[in-house]
Amino acid sequence: MNTIRRRTLLAAPLALPFIRNAAAAEPVKLRVSIESLPTHTRTISATDFCKRVEEASGGEIQTQLFHSGQLFNDQTVVTALLQSQVEMSMPGTWGLAGFVPSVDVVQLPVMYSRPVEQAHKVMDGKSGQMINDELEAKLKLHILGGWLDLGFENWYGTSKKLAGLDDLKGMKIRNSGGSGKAWRTSFLGAVPNTTPWPSVPLALSQGTFDGLITTNETVASASLWESGIHNVLEDHQTFNAYVPLIAGAFWRGLTDTQRKLLTDVWAAHLAEYRSNMAKAQLSAREKLAAHGVNFVVPTEADTNAARTRMLAVQEGLVKQWRITPAIAEQAMKDVG
Repeated sequence: MNTIRRRTLLAAPLALPFIRNAAAAEPVKLRVSIESLPTHTRTISATDFCKRVEEASGGEIQTQLFHSGQLFNDQTVVTALLQSQVEMSMPGTWGLAGFVPSVDVVQLPVMYSRPVEQAHKVMDGKSGQMINDELEAKLKLHILGGWLDLGFENWYGTSKKLAGLDDLKGMKIRNSGGSGKAWRTSFLGAVPNTTPWPSVPLALSQGTFDGLITTNETVASASLWESGIHNVLEDHQTFNAYVPLIAGAFWRGLTDTQRKLLTDVWAAHLAEYRSNMAKAQLSAREKLAAHGVNFVVPTEADTNAARTRMLAVQEGLVKQWRITPAIAEQAMKDVG
């Protein structure tokens, strides 16, 4: 046999793995599902994150963002992640409570009308890590890093003036899910309603409910004054956040380098995203006021009195909501 031909034949089997690797070196697809509108800061943050991931990976990871609930809303996206129908999302804590009840620790009475610094002590502290551990263990998902701030939630109403918490009695109030918001609504004499966010503007204008629990940014991004929102009772009832979730199967399929890249990009820009959200909430408040929305801020004495009344039943709520007692106890310590 010709020596050159013999060497070629011997080398051929060794070359095949390299051919297969080259063919398999296609970009990693990262689809991100977001419920909020393009103008909402959650969507803006997700858009920036996707851009930076593509840049940092040199195109090795290609992203595709679906906003406005085009693929899934916050109530269905967790199941979609579990079934690998999408690779990433940032649902609100309230939507995750149905899967892991301990997430609702941020809705407990102890958190009612607390400053942002105390909210961050829970989210970023030991209790927050304990919640993350439960989420990952039960849902087999990966939490990319710290939670993205949404901001303070308040009561937003249509025609009825909201001068104090007593004015909520009898009102039908839309909330975005979770035991905490529905409980607080009922505790104050209102009727809880859960409507998927994409349907809120129309339902609000048709009088399906009289108001909702949400934030200034969310109301402004959807121009809800056009749907009838005219009054706000700004009690800062709870500070909510979005949790960056990655589908477990997708995460496990990445290389160590790819996992580190995603983690590092999120960590490097989370403070910026939080700052942008805080600015957006302030800007949104000004925008709402400019469109004739009336704000009433309860006194600290009123919110402290309301928290005291709520705290009297907190122990029962921990059991009722099935929050892990150790997490509730740690949250009390983290709040200080």
